[in-house]
Amino acid sequence: MKTVFALSDEYLDYLHSLNYSKKTIRGTRRLLIRFNRYLACSCQVESVEYLGSDVLRKWHAHLSGLRTKEGYPLKATGINRHIVAVRGFLEYLADMGYVRKQLIKVVPYLKEPKTLPKNVVPHTQMRRLLSTIGTDTPENYRNRAMLELLYSSGIRSGELLGLSLADIDIENRTALVHGKGDKDRVVPIGKTAMRYLETWIKAVRPYFVRDPQEKALFLTKAGKRLPYSSFHREVASVVKQSGMDVKVTPHTFRRSCATELIRGGANLYHVKELLGHESLNTLRPYVKLTIVDLKKTHENCHPREKEGS
Repeated sequence: MKTVFALSDEYLDYLHSLNYSKKTIRGTRRLLIRFNRYLACSCQVESVEYLGSDVLRKWHAHLSGLRTKEGYPLKATGINRHIVAVRGFLEYLADMGYVRKQLIKVVPYLKEPKTLPKNVVPHTQMRRLLSTIGTDTPENYRNRAMLELLYSSGIRSGELLGLSLADIDIENRTALVHGKGDKDRVVPIGKTAMRYLETWIKAVRPYFVRDPQEKALFLTKAGKRLPYSSFHREVASVVKQSGMDVKVTPHTFRRSCATELIRGGANLYHVKELLGHESLNTLRPYVKLTIVDLKKTHENCHPREKEGS
């Protein structure tokens, strides 16, 4: 009989065949390694034939004792990430005939407290923050273009940094975004953001280009695609230089965009499509939305568009 560890590798290969993102697969691999380590060290279980209800209940109870790097108890949200990974693995094992389907019920999700989005910056403060970004240097102009686009479109930081020149349609003010699970979507870009983006593409980006074949939209001084670590530092620097007493991370721009759109009366389904979320349970799954609808919603509801500047 195969080991749980070997089957974990097969499961990860299966996820790869389904075009799951590299980030998702890396996270799942990390959690399954911890799961396997627990089975081997605490339960002396290596073969899948010994993976039963008692072992899984013991593992599930063990999760409540997990702590963060800082020593704080792991919250339900964090514990549920472990459970998501293992339940997905168990479902795969059941489909392959290694375990019973009922085993999945042995590891239920924890109930997560309903909380409001954190680090949402009101538009008045966001406008002030963006206005503090100078455009006197190529680096500053790049940062202004990136953050204007991030706040305008609500796309994820990884999606922003993954954009290439060919993904931007200046004439129609849209961007082809490559989302989670290799799922592409087209999102509208506001007038203000596009003004900065067009200038970046035509006049500023050439200063960064070292290789004419480089397709990345946003570049480092060395002419390479800007990595997340550098982007995160640039955002922190922008906030510090603004002198504003606000907590802002790259994800704040996405949350603030969504909050302001909803506050402005945007249809929740339109917002879901704009952000690239998988589902919204309160809406019918067969509803279709075109880019024209998205652009109209964006222009009518995003506060940056109402300013006319």
